[in-house]
Amino acid sequence: MDKAFRYYCRALEALIAAGLFVMVVLVFGNVALRYIFNSGISVSEEMSRWFFIWITFLGAIVALRERAHLGTSMLLDRLNSTGKKVCLVIAYVMMIGTSWLVLRGAWEQARINLDVTAPSSGASMAIFYASGIVFAVSAILILLADLWGLVSGRITPEALAAMRESEEEPA
Repeated sequence: MDKAFRYYCRALEALIAAGLFVMVVLVFGNVALRYIFNSGISVSEEMSRWFFIWITFLGAIVALRERAHLGTSMLLDRLNSTGKKVCLVIAYVMMIGTSWLVLRGAWEQARINLDVTAPSSGASMAIFYASGIVFAVSAILILLADLWGLVSGRITPEALAAMRESEEEPA
């Protein structure tokens, strides 16, 4: 399962890079057209916004898998191994519940907006909300795998609670 998640995240990283490239080309091309020819491509602004949303959600999936989100371990550092495990199980159950709510909301919005077309491209607005569906399904699977690893003892509480420190220096 870990190998499948690794390949999945590598594919997502490639999609993110491609999406970022297309977004930069669209924005730069539109800016150049406006300054040089006093015209632009109307669909490029809309598509750039959609790429940005998708890049953000796909990046959140990769960051979740790599446990790269910022966090605080002030409470966990003071607990013993059992206390850490209990806190992490509670946290993972809450994250799975939140991801479920995101999935339900994104699914409903995608269903509602299936026949609504975007102003410039004419594409279905459901594509916009599909990013939330992809994120939520991926997050739930990743969180369930980590929770199972924690409960079965294959993953230590210390490994799951490993927090990335902020790169900023304290004031």
